[in-house]
Parts: sequence; structure tokens; C-alpha cells
Amino acid sequence: MVDARLLDPSERAAEARHQRGALDLARRLPVLLVAAREVAATVMHGVHGRKRAGVGETFWQFRPFVWGESTTRIDWRRSARDDRVYVREREWEAAHTVWVWMDRSPSMAYVSTLAMQPKVDRALVLGLAIADLLVRGGERVGMPGLTRALATRGIVERFAQVLIEDERRNGDSPAELPPAEALAPRTQAVLIGDFLSTPEDIRTTIHAMASSGALGHVVMIADPVEETFPFTGHTEFLDVDSSARLRVGEAESFRADYIARLAAHREAVREACLSRGWSFTVHRTDRPAAQALLALRMRIEAGQGAA
Repeated sequence: MVDARLLDPSERAAEARHQRGALDLARRLPVLLVAAREVAATVMHGVHGRKRAGVGETFWQFRPFVWGESTTRIDWRRSARDDRVYVREREWEAAHTVWVWMDRSPSMAYVSTLAMQPKVDRALVLGLAIADLLVRGGERVGMPGLTRALATRGIVERFAQVLIEDERRNGDSPAELPPAEALAPRTQAVLIGDFLSTPEDIRTTIHAMASSGALGHVVMIADPVEETFPFTGHTEFLDVDSSARLRVGEAESFRADYIARLAAHREAVREACLSRGWSFTVHRTDRPAAQALLALRMRIEAGQGAA
């Protein structure tokens, strides 16, 4: 027999919020998927594929034979055309695994008139675009806590479906940070969010994910207003994570302290990244997404070369 009961009012309200969140994400995602593919296509022209000698089937280059290596690798046809002996090298084809996490917590919904799009939309575009780029380059990509590492060409649509399902289940309380779990050695993580959690929590998460040797890249998304604090006069500030609010008479008097605290917070996050050999960058939503994507792709390639 199935045990069934009616939801109480609070549960019904939570379920309604989850459904609204999932429907809102489903409504926005088609546009974001198109944007992610367009950005990925733009960046793809500026990125060369991974070219390293190793085990594989694709020819890469000829190089001079080095005394002491196996003669079975010599290409006699190529060598016959010159007075040197040449070896045929194949391109390295071992796929890497990259884990991509995109912040969808309440603070990510912020958008000012100076920004091109909300922080959450920019995070989704960057995350989906880098997943598309990596899969096209022969890598496996997964979302920590949500999917296994995949190498399907439909990675963008697959991720979108998973995100909608997760929004339906946990739409009212998406995590501010990824799962603090160790990633396998020789893998990489891409974390995209505003990282407004406490530096201690951020450091704990990064150290946990990197504890087995995984490399990572943190992209801090910021609205231009969050950096410049242009508020003046009587202003009311609302906390998106609670009912707290702050009313001030001369908002401009807080600007210097705010900018100093923001700089200190970012430096703490940067130090947490550098302590594990991870990269850290700030990306503003009034700047093109392709700019951040290209820089991120190059950092990932550098990490693969070091693996």
C-alpha cells in the first residue's frame, strides 16, 4: 500500500516555489543555450586543439629519431626522402575530466542597468559554453553532485535538463558553494559564481576539492554596481538570503569602507586558490562573455599540460 498524505501549507508553498523556479529556468534556458553555443563558437576560432605526443591514432608530426629509442617508431618512407631518420608521432588522445559548477544561489539573480545580464545568466552561459568547448576538444565534463563526467556532443542540452530537474527539487535553496568533496587526481574543476560566502567556507571547499591533487579555476562573477557602489542619499539595502534590511541616510559615506572590504574578501579568495595552485579571476557582467571564456579555456589547457 502506498502511504499518501496531504501537504501542509508550508510544504505546498515550498513545492510551488520549486515549480516556479524550475519553470523560470526552463523559460530562460533556451536563450542561454543559444548564447552559450554562440560564445563557444566565437572562442573556438581562437583556441588550438590539444597537440601533444602520446598514445593515439591521429598523426601529429615527424621528428628526428633520437639515439636510444625503439627503431619500431621510425617512419622509413619519410626517412628515405632525407638524409636523416624520422619518427612518426601521434597526437595525445587521452581525455581529461573537467568538473563545471555554476552558482545559482539567490545573490546571483542581481542585475543592474549597467550589466548585460544577471550574474546567474552569465554564470550559466560561461559554464555551458566551456562544457561545449571541452567536449568538442575530446574531454569529459560533469557537474559535481549532479552528473557523472560525459563526453556527449549534446552536453549543453544534457546539462540544461539536469539543471531544471535540480531546480525543481531544490529551487528555493541552491547551494552557494559546490560539494566539498575531493576530486580525482589529474582532473580539473571550473567554479563560476559570485563567491560571497565567508572566505573560511570558500577555503574549506577549495581545499577539500583539491585534496587529492585536482587543479581548479575560480571565476568570480560581479555586477559593475557591486564594484563601484554608486549609491547616494537615503538608500535601503535588502539581503536576498534573509528578511534583513538596512536603511542608511547617506549611502555614499559607506563607499570607501565597502570597497575596502570587497578588496579584502577577494584577496582572501585569491589566496585560497593560490594556496592549492588554482587560478582566480574576476569577470564583470558588463564585459563580453567571450573574453572570460577564452581566458578560462587557455588556463584549462595550461593545466592539462601540467598534469
